[in-house]
Amino acid sequence: MFEPVIAPSGTLLGLLQRGRGDGTLHALAAPRPEALAALNHCVLSDPRHDWQVENRSLYYARLYLDLDGGLEEIERHLFDVEDVLDTEENRTGLALAVLGHLASYGRDDALMLLRTYARTGANWTWALDELALRDDDKGLRSLAGPVLSRFAATPEGDAELAAAVRDAFEPRPWRLWAEDPRESVGGRVRAAQEQGSFDRWQRQMRPSGPRPGWSVAAVFEWAQQGLERGSVLHVPAARCLTAVAGPEDRSTILQVARDGADGARCTALHYLAESRDPAVLDLIEAAADSPSPTVAEAAVAAFERMCGPEAVDRARGWVHRPDALGASAAGVLSCRGGAQDAPLVLGALRESVRSDGPDAPLLWTLVDGAGRLGICAAAPVLRHIYRETASSHLRQRAAGALAATDPSFASGFAVECLWDCEETTREVAARHAETGDARVVERLRRLAADPAEEAEVQTAVRSRMGPDTTAV
Repeated sequence: MFEPVIAPSGTLLGLLQRGRGDGTLHALAAPRPEALAALNHCVLSDPRHDWQVENRSLYYARLYLDLDGGLEEIERHLFDVEDVLDTEENRTGLALAVLGHLASYGRDDALMLLRTYARTGANWTWALDELALRDDDKGLRSLAGPVLSRFAATPEGDAELAAAVRDAFEPRPWRLWAEDPRESVGGRVRAAQEQGSFDRWQRQMRPSGPRPGWSVAAVFEWAQQGLERGSVLHVPAARCLTAVAGPEDRSTILQVARDGADGARCTALHYLAESRDPAVLDLIEAAADSPSPTVAEAAVAAFERMCGPEAVDRARGWVHRPDALGASAAGVLSCRGGAQDAPLVLGALRESVRSDGPDAPLLWTLVDGAGRLGICAAAPVLRHIYRETASSHLRQRAAGALAATDPSFASGFAVECLWDCEETTREVAARHAETGDARVVERLRRLAADPAEEAEVQTAVRSRMGPDTTAV
């Protein structure tokens, strides 16, 4: 999948791609054709950097409702010839999720599109999951024939059907079809269900990995063999060491952590970090300078798993390093440092934005740290990250940090956050947005009455409203 191209944050398209609340507000104020064109662009060309965790579907569905938008462009996208050539979920997943929310709001045209795509589309499992939550029993039963016809009546087809039933995210359709009296429907689905249960039982009966009685050397060998096969087993192997290693093995483990083979060395570092061995920090520092990227990365990961005061104290000395260990040290101070570490966290935050921009991976931790430590001087940087990041999850963190550091948040960004794509951002806004703005009162009422809204958001909204449901 290609990285999405994100428009500037000051444009309507850029705001909608980011899922910002101002995107909705600007779209409602823009000419309707222009707003619908930008909305369709977002839904048909998923703008999320991480489509598996960032939310957009409810945000876009609500805007379709507000604009009274048609679904012709979505229909063309779903049934384009590209659907046969590109079967990746991320091509159609966002459009299908938007249709699912629209169906829950009573849009019958969205429900019909989902049914049709479930019968013929490449990403039919996603459409079926959306229907499992919104369609009635009659509608789901009508899909049994078209869905089962995708699986040939052969051993290979039956195996594929069993895997589809076993891995279904929403089991409701399959349970309905299992009750069908026809052998070609109910019989096949019941057989697939039984086969899926048998497959799970077989996997449980054939565990791989360490066995009771393994030695320290055997665990190191297992970790090394895994790395050579392309499997990273450092963490599970370190847990195995915890079970088999005794005080007499410490010298061996320390030696492996200094100069062992990569897989074994990484395992030893993780084990020593988990056990808070007094020698581990020096070993981590040496491993971070290793020419092996695997060892260097494992050293940083092992350090990040440490939570004692000795790790925080060492982080204060490492935070100025211009490498991954220095970045990790800044993250440790953000998560576990004290008030005296605020200048170090602020410096790392500014440097990260200056060097790597508003989407730098380290910013997630640093932004949280700025909020946790209440660094008011960080507010200008946090506002910049909020405006410019393409990640709605990072913006969510920035909003939380601004609520703790920026006195202007309640009357500023908190207002637009009520329309944000992320429910956690809307929750923060519901708790902080000043109700002197008439838009805030009306939005709080709408969120409280919306059945699609998350419970946490509605709880936050109701905490701002009196018994007569008027905002306080």
